[in-house]
Amino acid sequence: MDYDTITLSYADDIATLKLSRPRVMNALNTQMRAEITDAVKAAERQARVIVMTGAGKSFCSGQDLGDGGSAAKLDLERTLRDEYVPMLRAIFDCKVPTISAVNGPAAGAGANLALAADVVIASEDAYFVQAFTRIGLIPDAGGTYWLPRQMGAARAMGAALFADKISARQAADWGMIYEAVGAEEFDAHWRARAQHLAKGPTEAYRHVKAAIRGSFDNSLDQQLALEAKLQGKCGQTHDFKEGVVAFLEKRPAAYEGR
Repeated sequence: MDYDTITLSYADDIATLKLSRPRVMNALNTQMRAEITDAVKAAERQARVIVMTGAGKSFCSGQDLGDGGSAAKLDLERTLRDEYVPMLRAIFDCKVPTISAVNGPAAGAGANLALAADVVIASEDAYFVQAFTRIGLIPDAGGTYWLPRQMGAARAMGAALFADKISARQAADWGMIYEAVGAEEFDAHWRARAQHLAKGPTEAYRHVKAAIRGSFDNSLDQQLALEAKLQGKCGQTHDFKEGVVAFLEKRPAAYEGR
């Protein structure tokens, strides 16, 4: 598929998906949502990590309110169900690790698009804002799911009601994202993080995601059983055997992602 609103590039087992509508701060329109969905599904078959970032000075300003005519004509339920859900599920269900490299402001659905990734790394120039109540809406695009899980119910409620800007540093301190990085080292840092995952035990990463996500719905006994099941699968991989041999030989492991 040829893309007009994003770019997708590959290097060293890393797929970089760049939101590329900088004139509108990479706002999400129908075409972009379809292209992101397609790109993530394509990239997980060819790369061992996917990085999503923004062109220009913004990550994503959220829904393009000029897409589809006037606000009165927008069918938000249909848009969320038919366009956002497939995009978010593609990211959430991805078989390889995903990173959001948030290079600038992430607002509304753009903030929650970033939070859909496994790891969020933000430049200290970036900020997050749940801007929805400013126009009479509730957080969507997964915001009411990600936020209370990542920074607690009290902070999630405040962020949603007040629509305050949350700096990258504050987001990291609150547990909303993994880390905030100085603007000068931001690009080199997220690339190094992506390279680390691209060279790692991909199957183990997939099971890590399943185990941590499963813990929210499981009792202790259920979670211990899930750990045992997934660990058994990890123990059958080539990378586990390589990791053990490398440890005994006191050398770096050469993981192949299988």
